[in-house]
Amino acid sequence: METEIDKYAKIIWDYMHMNHTLSNADMVFVLGSNDLRVADRAVEVYKEGLAPIVVCSGGNGKNSNFNEPEARLFSERMISLGVPKEKIILEPNSKNTGENVLFTKQLLEEKNIKIQKLIAVQKPYMERRTFATIRNQWPEVECNATSPLVSYENYSNNDLEFKKRFINVMVGDIVRIKKYPKLGFQIEQETPDNVWEAGQILIKMGYNKYAFV
Repeated sequence: METEIDKYAKIIWDYMHMNHTLSNADMVFVLGSNDLRVADRAVEVYKEGLAPIVVCSGGNGKNSNFNEPEARLFSERMISLGVPKEKIILEPNSKNTGENVLFTKQLLEEKNIKIQKLIAVQKPYMERRTFATIRNQWPEVECNATSPLVSYENYSNNDLEFKKRFINVMVGDIVRIKKYPKLGFQIEQETPDNVWEAGQILIKMGYNKYAFV
């Protein structure tokens, strides 16, 4: 049964999806997190033959549930699902989205790997923020974004604590999409009035853990 919280959270969820049509690229860029479904989606993209290499980026962020770098765990998951180990490059030191981009860019330059286009794979509710960060910090590279193909209703798997956490993050990201461009972290993006209003309503309902910059 849809609640008032779900009504407003789904408005933001839908906005966060870029709905890009994927096409051939130079690499699959997998941004680490606590959600191994991101690695599974990256496997799907790789097996479609859309890019010849994969970069797994991520150390242990502030909310990490893992005892080793997310990039390593993601790569192990991908190898177990059939991606050749030699096709995967690890960047195991970044702790946030900005560092994912910066450290990966530096690593590829050191390896003399030229990238003109990439496919970024992230959690569903972080597609837009990831895209905006890459376009700001790596402007010469074309970027498409994708995420696990799962609905809002099924994403939390009936885990209420997980659901509360990801809605908090989504609400925080709406604030960041609005304010981060002025700080030089992301490109400017239009935020429809109904999306911003949904975020403000959820903040008043207590989803304010990350609603600051």
